[in-house]
Amino acid sequence: MSRKFIYGIAVVKFGSDTIGYIEKGSFDWGGTKPESTDIEAEQVPDAPVLVLQQKNGQISPTFNLIQLDYENLQRVLGGTLVTTGEGQNATVTGWKAPTSLVDLNGAWTIDFASGQTMTIPNGTILANLGGKLTLTEVSKVECQLKVMKPSDGSAPYEINDTPSEG
Repeated sequence: MSRKFIYGIAVVKFGSDTIGYIEKGSFDWGGTKPESTDIEAEQVPDAPVLVLQQKNGQISPTFNLIQLDYENLQRVLGGTLVTTGEGQNATVTGWKAPTSLVDLNGAWTIDFASGQTMTIPNGTILANLGGKLTLTEVSKVECQLKVMKPSDGSAPYEINDTPSEG
């Protein structure tokens, strides 16, 4: 079925891991507009005679992660999980911030409520704790997803109908 509209965040995944709830109204495509250079001639004062394309438009989505369980903190901020107990009885009871530079990159997928999935084969997440610590809102991790060219030269992202499970 042909999709005419894209709307709503259903699921955001880093690799195979769902990263949790995204704050309502926080997802923004971000990015940059296409770039070009106008070539102008003295004899033609009202418009360029040639437009040279320099760069395609790019996306760089931003969003706020509000489901801050320890595993989600580690997925977008790096660092290490704190566990209590041994083996199968181990329970995650905390998270420690990273002690060195964090470079979290890989494949991302975003499922839209409208029935499409965006696939980003090579994305890097930049994230930090943000928001306010009050009794009227929750803390959040402010995220920016930098979309990069895949090493195989394929498209930096694509949108397709979400495969049906079954």
